[in-house]
Amino acid sequence: MLKKKPINAALRLTLVIGKRDAGTRGVREIAEQSFRGGVTALQLREKGLGDRELYEEASELAALCRESGKLFIIDDRLDIALAVRADGVHLGEGDLPVEAAAAVLPKRCLIGYSASSAESGRKALLAGADYLGVGALFPSPSKPEAPVLDAEAIASIVALRQPTVGIGGITVANSNLAWAHGFNGLAVISALCGAEDPAQAASRILSGCV
Repeated sequence: MLKKKPINAALRLTLVIGKRDAGTRGVREIAEQSFRGGVTALQLREKGLGDRELYEEASELAALCRESGKLFIIDDRLDIALAVRADGVHLGEGDLPVEAAAAVLPKRCLIGYSASSAESGRKALLAGADYLGVGALFPSPSKPEAPVLDAEAIASIVALRQPTVGIGGITVANSNLAWAHGFNGLAVISALCGAEDPAQAASRILSGCV
């Protein structure tokens, strides 16, 4: 897997994906197309798979990311991240505590944390998080229950001056507004999974074009 390289570059554009998001095209096909458009990281987020099926899917994607030179992050599941030698794990407020993950992950691995406030972000960083996911930025079709953060809350997290990744409802059309917050990277689901041409969509998000 990747050595620990500058986080800002490695997390410039993350594809967050699972089988349900990918639909009939499949996770691998969308990932490969997105990589061609400039996606720098893949975060596997699966909520309904059994352990064996999740392990097999994660193993295949870990190999793909290794071959492609992309960062590979597992959502929530520290055990699977360790088993497939992923580049890191992403945790939320209801998941395993950051300090517990930091105690067992190899030094090369990254820990991401979904922060809803500067206070929760600061605590996660002190506990060992390497970067913060910030959102939802816009209403999200992939996670409609996620509250949209106001500009003040977003600014307070960015002001911590640690690596931040914006997420939630980002599209090609509003990506320039997302970048304007000053994030080091963006993470998207539907904007790539639902795109006719994921490579083109990724390229346009990276450029901030509409």
